[in-house]
Amino acid sequence: MHFKPQNWVGLVTSLAILLVAGGLLFAFTQHNAVTATVSNLNLRDGPGLTYQVTHKVKKNSRLTILSEKNNWYHVRDSHNHFGWVASWLVDHPGNLKRATNLSEATIVLDPGHGGSDSGALSIDQKHDEKTYTLQLATKVEKLLRARGAHVIMTRSSDKTVSLADRPALANTNQASAFISFHFDSAPSDNLGSGTTTYYYHRKTSYELAKDVNSQMNDLPLTNRGVEFGNFEVIRDNSRPSLLLEMGYINTKKDFTEIRNSTYQQHVATRVVAGLSQYFKSAS
Repeated sequence: MHFKPQNWVGLVTSLAILLVAGGLLFAFTQHNAVTATVSNLNLRDGPGLTYQVTHKVKKNSRLTILSEKNNWYHVRDSHNHFGWVASWLVDHPGNLKRATNLSEATIVLDPGHGGSDSGALSIDQKHDEKTYTLQLATKVEKLLRARGAHVIMTRSSDKTVSLADRPALANTNQASAFISFHFDSAPSDNLGSGTTTYYYHRKTSYELAKDVNSQMNDLPLTNRGVEFGNFEVIRDNSRPSLLLEMGYINTKKDFTEIRNSTYQQHVATRVVAGLSQYFKSAS
């Protein structure tokens, strides 16, 4: 076959385009490849904990990212399985060895009040509620991150966050759970005592309330149980959400515990245990 000069030019140009495209594809694939650094990682048929598991990804498997949604990656593995994985569980920087339903969860923690909103005052009128809600939430955050969960804080410092912005953060991020931390205040000093777990939407949040509250029975303060609560941060929340009142700040006995780091750590441990129990039943 005889090629005219212009045919050779066209052929060379076409080959160059193919080589460049192939190189770009290879570079794209390499750049968008991640490693499953934990064992038991689930491949799901949608971007979230509630979707069905279709396959288990072996540890150290390479995954090609095809797209991203709600902090989940749509991937293809080396055996041509397609599905969604939690983005924070690939190339994981921590010491997490094994993925669980809890580690696949996105949890929004809300330290009540903050900034110009001090919350309730302690019985000695010297301490603000906002200080202790942040201390407690930070302890819960640390424990959850160690378990591999994706944690979002409504605030991590003493700053003002509007009530509307708190549930909005959970709704926008399609959170698996939202927990708001508070300390109660009675009309008179030393009138109230104990802890209470509040929910608003029975359909989405009652099971979460029961599971978290079931862990609170052996604390130094009486567990007052699960109750309906008309609070904006859980009322305007479409995600499973709770508001925890973990003692009365204007009761001497309770405030002694509230300001105690050991008590806060005990509460944090039990919140995480309740979340773990709740997510065990997730599909």
